[in-house]
Amino acid sequence: MTINTLKVRDDHVPLHFAADGDRFKLQSGKEVSWLKSEEFDLKDLRNRIEPWLTSLFQSEHLSMLAGSGLTHAVHYLAAGKGAAGMGNLTLSTHQAEIDQAAEKAAEAAGRKKGNLEDQLRIANELLRGLAILGQSKEVDALRGELQTGMQDFAQSILSSEAGIATAEKSKREQAFNTLVTFLMSFASRTGIRDRLNIFTTNYDRLIEAGAELAGLHLLDRFLGNLMPIFRSSRLDLDMHYNPPGIRGEPRYLEGVARYTKLHGSVDWLQTGKDIRRFGLPFGAENVEPYLKAPGLGDATAHRLMIYPNAAKDRETADYPYVELFRDLAAAVCRPNSTMVTYGYSFGDEHINRVIRDMLTIPSTHLVVISYDDPLGRIMETYEEMGRPSQISLLIGPALADLSTLTENYLPKAAIDKTTFRMSELLKQRWGAEQPVDQKAPENDQPAYGEGPI
Repeated sequence: MTINTLKVRDDHVPLHFAADGDRFKLQSGKEVSWLKSEEFDLKDLRNRIEPWLTSLFQSEHLSMLAGSGLTHAVHYLAAGKGAAGMGNLTLSTHQAEIDQAAEKAAEAAGRKKGNLEDQLRIANELLRGLAILGQSKEVDALRGELQTGMQDFAQSILSSEAGIATAEKSKREQAFNTLVTFLMSFASRTGIRDRLNIFTTNYDRLIEAGAELAGLHLLDRFLGNLMPIFRSSRLDLDMHYNPPGIRGEPRYLEGVARYTKLHGSVDWLQTGKDIRRFGLPFGAENVEPYLKAPGLGDATAHRLMIYPNAAKDRETADYPYVELFRDLAAAVCRPNSTMVTYGYSFGDEHINRVIRDMLTIPSTHLVVISYDDPLGRIMETYEEMGRPSQISLLIGPALADLSTLTENYLPKAAIDKTTFRMSELLKQRWGAEQPVDQKAPENDQPAYGEGPI
């Protein structure tokens, strides 16, 4: 039986419970103040979680970090199975040395096993070393195999997209509707709040596809229309509108978010000195035909900007990723900031370091939502950070299943001003209907949103 982990509001320690359908039971010997018995239901969980998340989502600064769990969740809804995983890099030379170095790198990062990303990074470092030593034959052989490996990697990313795009129509629509609801729960912020910042470690374009369906405008560092170019000058671009008959400053347009792909994307390409986003359809069969467009020169799959690939030198390895991680630190390391992670397993130490620095600011908060924690990295990181009052946990299928989460626990995908106005109206009517000398029952509590703010 799967164990779920919950820690929200004033919980001192994480609460563990088992699920049996819509009924839940605490682990033996555990008691919590907000439950009358060991057994409870979905309503009890919703009353505990939804107001807390709704409050956090209206923090002055809100960021969302999506890991591979989001792609797997949407793919499962659409196709009934998880997305394609990353295979291993197969080489004819230096395979053992690269695998050994990849294992050491994974161990240093707190992961039990090296993956394709580790292998690609080590292989690119080896490629630069061989070039320095003047081993031209080995350089040519390794570069050719890396190009094939990158093409296979890109193909696995496109296969995951295609699994969603070609799924049965009803299931595909359900999956995208759930994704739209998920995204809009975060993006529905009032105009006086800072824009939502969306970060992702994924290489696919699932969030972009969901944003298009939702009518959500994504602002990233790319400028242009035909083949956008990555720009270091962000300049805090935004979108406004002028209400009819209103003079003065324009108002913020709703449904706008800032978007950062921390590890690059399958449709980013290095061309000369620029990083460009080229036209690659969602779920395309192969990336190679789209690299033949005029203006891309001798572009190959090896020049795809998929972290940590580096087609040339150290400067290329740092750019544009250093700019993207600077955006992450600037967005989350601010007072009154909330960061929500979904499907992120805390396997990237460079991201964990930024989160750790964020929590040194007392008014910040971290919400971790994950379907599972198979390697125990989430709970290990939770213990290491040592700031339980600033961290909320929703781990397990009963809490983090994408459909369950959007239907029961996330704030509704609309500006919540309407709810507050209704609460105020009902409060005024209730007060007007009661005699002056009549007191409200002692156990009558104001509805959420009625009390002083």
